[in-house]
Amino acid sequence: MPLRLPSRPLVYRRALILLVHIALIPLAYLTAFELRFDFRIPPKEFVHFSGTVWYLLAIRLLAFQSFGLYRGYWKHVGLKDLVDLSAAVTVSSMLFATALPLLGLMTGMPRSVFLLDWVTMIFFSGGIRFAARALRESQLARTRLDDGRRTLIIGAGEGGEQLLRQLLHDPRAGMNVVGFVDDKRETHGRTLHGVPVLGHTGQLRELVGRHQVELLVIAIRGAAREQTRRIVDLCRETGIEFKIIPSIDDLLAGRATIGQLRDVEIDDLLGREPVTLSLEQIKRDLAGKSILVTGGAGSIGSELARQIASYGPARLVLLERAENALYFTHLEIAKAHPEVEVVPFIGSITNPDRLEEMFRLYRPNYVFHAAAYKHVPMLESNVTEAVWNNVFGTLRVAECAALHGVEKFVLISTDKAVNPTSVLGATKRIGERIVLELPSLCEAATDFRAVRFGNVLGSDGSVVPLFKRQIGAGGPVKVTHPDVTRYFMTITEAAALVLEAAALPEAERRISILEMGKPVRILELAEQLIRLSGFEPYRDIQIAFTGLRPGEKLAEELVACAEDTVATSVDKIRVIQRNGADGPAVERHLEHLLEILAHGSRDELIDAISRLVPEYVPWQTRERPLLVPARPRATPEPRAPHRPAYARASGLDGAPKSATA
Repeated sequence: MPLRLPSRPLVYRRALILLVHIALIPLAYLTAFELRFDFRIPPKEFVHFSGTVWYLLAIRLLAFQSFGLYRGYWKHVGLKDLVDLSAAVTVSSMLFATALPLLGLMTGMPRSVFLLDWVTMIFFSGGIRFAARALRESQLARTRLDDGRRTLIIGAGEGGEQLLRQLLHDPRAGMNVVGFVDDKRETHGRTLHGVPVLGHTGQLRELVGRHQVELLVIAIRGAAREQTRRIVDLCRETGIEFKIIPSIDDLLAGRATIGQLRDVEIDDLLGREPVTLSLEQIKRDLAGKSILVTGGAGSIGSELARQIASYGPARLVLLERAENALYFTHLEIAKAHPEVEVVPFIGSITNPDRLEEMFRLYRPNYVFHAAAYKHVPMLESNVTEAVWNNVFGTLRVAECAALHGVEKFVLISTDKAVNPTSVLGATKRIGERIVLELPSLCEAATDFRAVRFGNVLGSDGSVVPLFKRQIGAGGPVKVTHPDVTRYFMTITEAAALVLEAAALPEAERRISILEMGKPVRILELAEQLIRLSGFEPYRDIQIAFTGLRPGEKLAEELVACAEDTVATSVDKIRVIQRNGADGPAVERHLEHLLEILAHGSRDELIDAISRLVPEYVPWQTRERPLLVPARPRATPEPRAPHRPAYARASGLDGAPKSATA
């Protein structure tokens, strides 16, 4: 590799810094003598100065080099630079005081000069650095005063201070901060980096008019949802543009910086506080391991993959049958984490040969099973595929994991599995029973566990993207029922919960759930989204009620009546104490379900599902055709009878013949 020389401006800058220090070191030393003798240095004492200054200069220059003081940018100097400077001056002063007796130069030397020199050197060297920063920031402030948008920052705490500091250092920000607004009265009248705190949020409209504000920025880190909602309403009343700083999760994960402002999103206004989880254990578990994520390009699977990759696994395998989604997910994660071997693996969880090939090639230590069909009304009219994918696909992945000695298998479940009224919920409940009750899996060394949570904001096909499309089309926004409620969490929180549950010792062979707070009314969610889009509900955008769709309930649950929950060592996470497990019955009913899947009708299939999930109450209108059936082909293609074995089937996908919908 050819030697890379530093650029010419860099060489000039370092040379200039070195020259400044060569001048400052003797100046500080001379000032120490002047202070010691009240600015009247006796001739004999000046001899001490002139005879020792060269040794001090050499020692201090070497010490500054060792502490990297010639490499820093003075215009960005901060507390860390001051600490390094103090350490370098302290070390060099100690070395100088030690060297003088060895050189025979200590006789008659005033001892107080060492302390005075230490103080003056830190003062001179630190002062010139902060003077350079102050000069630059004042120049930027003058530039923004002429060109930047007049901005009011809401929140004079840590978030607001960090934002202002970044704006002062970035001439491209294009914002002239005219003041802060904060509800803490003790901050009023004070200044932060020279910018005044003008008042409280109740005065927002008045302050915007008085100071000709063009942009509002909400910069309150960790604000309660009700507080954020109130501030957003006040910002909306002013009629001017408003932004918000990135979430704490994005800041900690490095996905955003404090200055990357964004629009207020619906998850900022949820009536539930985000859950912060500690991932220290999962970091230790994942480092250096081979990890498999099924459904690795889906909403939950891709976020799981992103978070897993950040903890340093040796290999991350993404199993997915959607080629385009897998392609882009692989590109994103491989670019962000080049140290991790990211393997895109196209295949279906119902294909035993493909699963066997994948497990044999990549030997995963952990399996996160996120692959599933999940759209409630869609699965009501496609029961066969729902059962084949969500039940027997889960079974095949779990059995491969047990056969190949996987350490942990984590099933991604849903609150819809509790007292289900939908095919989705019933099939996910069967998946829970498979991994936790099936005898062959219970006897395996693999640690099987499940994680159950509510709706995920922003996931593919979720209500928020649907509402946004309806708002973009001018409405109406279609809500199923005015009283329907759902539990919500962000995709980041959902993935973090899965990883935390995978690490909890108490969650072994159990179902983990998150204490998700109060459910959210979908009607209120729709109204907030309309307002965030700049419209007024019922005036600009209408809301229409369409009635519950097939399989839907008014409210979801996280725990069934027959289930008991137990607290864990992690706040907000509980595990379900299993009651009434019956592995042999699960095995027997799975065999029956497979038989019906291959040869039975839709109603027989629903009845077979009910045997595995006794609490399942099928949607009452299931007899009604939900889709117009396609016309039969003039000459049907011949098909050999086929009955797949769910345990170790061979051949291709082995999908069953479709039951009558």
